[in-house]
Amino acid sequence: MTTETYLNHPTFGLLFSICTFEKDRSLFTTLYAQRLFFVVTQNQEGIKFEPITRNEARIIAEAALRTLRREGTKADFDRLQVIHRQTF
Repeated sequence: MTTETYLNHPTFGLLFSICTFEKDRSLFTTLYAQRLFFVVTQNQEGIKFEPITRNEARIIAEAALRTLRREGTKADFDRLQVIHRQTF
């Protein structure tokens, strides 16, 4: 089962991982307000934060749900489904 992941943004503070949707790319939101969303890319050059809209974040999360339904474990799907309902 996937564990909760947090990341510290230099300006917006603690971010919470919603899901990973590509290799080295994850969707994060601000921990408390859950109003700002970021695509975070982690590679050898470091960590890159790309701000995105709430609608773009919802689309990414829903695509990840579809992928987990087909290819993932039930536990991971259920976890993301709960996060999706709470966030969007």
